Amino acid sequence: MKLVITNLSKTYSNGVRALNQVSLNLNNGLFGLLGPNGAGKSSLMRTIATLQEADSGSILLDDLDVLRNKTGVRQLLGYLPQDFGVYPKISAERLLDHIALLKGVGNTAERKALVDAMLAQVNLYTERKKQLGTFSGGMKQRFGIAQALIGNPRLIIVDEPTAGLDPAERNRFYNLLSQMGENTMVILSTHIVEDVSTLCSNFAIISQGEVRYWGEPDDAVKALHGVIFSKAIALTELDYYKNKYAVISTQLKTGKLYIRINAEAEPGDGFVPVNANLEDVYFSHISKSLLHVR
Repeated sequence: MKLVITNLSKTYSNGVRALNQVSLNLNNGLFGLLGPNGAGKSSLMRTIATLQEADSGSILLDDLDVLRNKTGVRQLLGYLPQDFGVYPKISAERLLDHIALLKGVGNTAERKALVDAMLAQVNLYTERKKQLGTFSGGMKQRFGIAQALIGNPRLIIVDEPTAGLDPAERNRFYNLLSQMGENTMVILSTHIVEDVSTLCSNFAIISQGEVRYWGEPDDAVKALHGVIFSKAIALTELDYYKNKYAVISTQLKTGKLYIRINAEAEPGDGFVPVNANLEDVYFSHISKSLLHVR
């Protein structure tokens, strides 16, 4: 399966340009869409999921026109939005059974086995009889994951899926998504760099509604080899260093502020070379996009 997005643009009625000429090509496997809050990730996800119209551009899922054939797309789609709501008075088991029925699983015994297996995968089987209104935020998120994955969708879209999950739940979800990604196209939208570095063989960085980078995580990190430097400074010195160097990130540890900069040549001034990582790639591109806006 292949998803081709070409020159997709969307401006809301309040004048906010959410997407600006976005173009991407995706194949089966896990694709990470990385960007800060408000970057346009959710707008892109909702457009692919046929929940909002685009102003211009096109999206093709193989030969299926996503923007025109919404019913056809929804038959192939599993979707977990960022804000996933539930019916509070219905049990997890009953609602997931209903969703499986809507997705075409007509046989009662087959549907029950599928629902039980999916609830077990997201660690909710023992809670299956409880009303969804009694679930914690993390439990609701896990139920959202289950409803997105049920029915063997060919395209899965998950928007900020690990929000509210504890480390064990997050790891379980990583494993589940990795299994699904072997034969399915999975689009993972997140602002957590670790989600992408752990799961995705390809990714894009989006900021201010535009694609800033698109490629493989390893290639992106290799491109920054030898140009990332770090130094511990006093917090009061931060503005000075921001004015003098291309500071891409800061981190406060044990009372010291560590800054990382992108420099083509050895900067001296107490900086030491460090190994680049995907966070450096992310912050480098985000910093450039913010400078461009200013």
